[in-house]
Amino acid sequence: MSAVEFGLTSETPFVHTLPQLHFEQSLAGSHMLAARYEGLSHLSRLTASMTPEVSSHSLVALFRPLFPCDFVNVVIFNEGDNGAHWKSFGVEQLTPLDLPIEETTVWSVYQQQKPLWISDWQQDDRLAVRKEAQNALAVGYRSLCRLPLCTAHGSVGVLSIASSQPHNYSEQDTRLLLLAADQVAFGLANSLLHAELQKLKGESGVENEPYVEDQRGSDPVFENIVGRSSALQRVLQQVDVVAPTDSGVLIQGETGTGKELVAQAIHNRSARRDRPFIKVNCAAIPSGLLESELFGHEKGAFTGAVMRKPGRFELADKGTLFLDEVGDIPLELQAKLLRVLQEHEFERLGSIRTQQVDVRVIAASHRDLKEMVEEGTFRSDLYYRLHVFPLVVPPLRERREDIPLIVRHFVNKYAQRMNRRIETIPASTMEVFANYPWPGNVRELQNFVERAVILSPGTSLRAPLEELKQQATPGSSVSLSTLEEMEREHVLRALRESNWVTGGPNGAAIRLGMKRTTLAYRIRKLGIRVRPQ
Repeated sequence: MSAVEFGLTSETPFVHTLPQLHFEQSLAGSHMLAARYEGLSHLSRLTASMTPEVSSHSLVALFRPLFPCDFVNVVIFNEGDNGAHWKSFGVEQLTPLDLPIEETTVWSVYQQQKPLWISDWQQDDRLAVRKEAQNALAVGYRSLCRLPLCTAHGSVGVLSIASSQPHNYSEQDTRLLLLAADQVAFGLANSLLHAELQKLKGESGVENEPYVEDQRGSDPVFENIVGRSSALQRVLQQVDVVAPTDSGVLIQGETGTGKELVAQAIHNRSARRDRPFIKVNCAAIPSGLLESELFGHEKGAFTGAVMRKPGRFELADKGTLFLDEVGDIPLELQAKLLRVLQEHEFERLGSIRTQQVDVRVIAASHRDLKEMVEEGTFRSDLYYRLHVFPLVVPPLRERREDIPLIVRHFVNKYAQRMNRRIETIPASTMEVFANYPWPGNVRELQNFVERAVILSPGTSLRAPLEELKQQATPGSSVSLSTLEEMEREHVLRALRESNWVTGGPNGAAIRLGMKRTTLAYRIRKLGIRVRPQ
């Protein structure tokens, strides 16, 4: 059903639809808007585990600090073979009860997944809106915003926010309200999923086994990101805030922490989710070929260029480009990358024709880009252009409570792939998993679990624990502080032996077998002063 069919036309100033969000310019330079944008992060924490029962009593309290409102209402839809069933929470009168749901603006917003903005019910004389006007005025509200509650799997309902004052919501308010609606959808999707799981468990009569993943710990949007630790949830909440915008994101974290999965989650929750998600690992492509890979080339542009080839930016047009290991881009190529980020234009190799693209760039690196800027190996203007919204993915050792969930996830995955049935994981094995430091993070754990599944002929996981350098047994686990102390002493010894010189042929970085930028990162993390007292 289109807006025109429903009676909502673009000529009417009281109804406004917003097909796409563009926040970067509207938020810049406004302290009040910045404060409200910051408030959305607080709202995401409050709605992370929202239930309909809680929302009926606290939605107004949640939204009033951000938006002027007197009434808030949530309608949840459940479409089945017998038609659409719906349930209203909060101020029920915001949903006209004397009209078939299919004739209301609530249904229109739900079906079209576009927001509805009504400035004043009294001044709107169209038939479709007039059917609800009497209800609105009787309840006591004059202006209204209805917003779809969208998840990666479609719309689940509608959020309505209303005020007793006319003309109370601007177009800018509606844009911010769309972000707030995403937070409510996130909480409700979690709640509905958990209720369905509890219902299925009740019907089967089977209790949870130890170390079985509780699926409430991850939102459906983050189906490949396993864990419910506070460190991980903080990252996912930040993803939930930035994803609907078009801003650039810089994902930082150690190798193997899952930066690509975070980038995919941002794309899946954005308005570009139906467009291409193009990935390029800048460290895996020889520096001489990287420019052609990113921007494409014309036939004959260089030896071996036998045909025209589009670059990754062209392939990602209208979508998202994920630049993994962006710190490995050569300095001479960084200026061209900066240009396409700022001007959205470039030329293929061997061409004089300028290409225009609309691409959202998400970058990632395990290297300390700020340190590289100080060393002169990474352009400062490119760094600040990428550093619009930084995200830091925590290493596995900082979210050890997630290890049992991740182990069970990979055991199930590989057992199914190998047509095996592994039902139990010995407690002693899980103890070792939880206490090992996993320097390769989730990637290392994943590979080890796959090997363990291969070596398990029966229904119990038989992991080759002797392969782990750091074994742990019940009652004698290695603490994180001890590991850090050992690493700190190792780095200090190398610094003393090199007379506190980090770089160069005789520096500490060479002695430790690592890059200078990596050593600088470890020095800061371990709290080491680079000069003796």
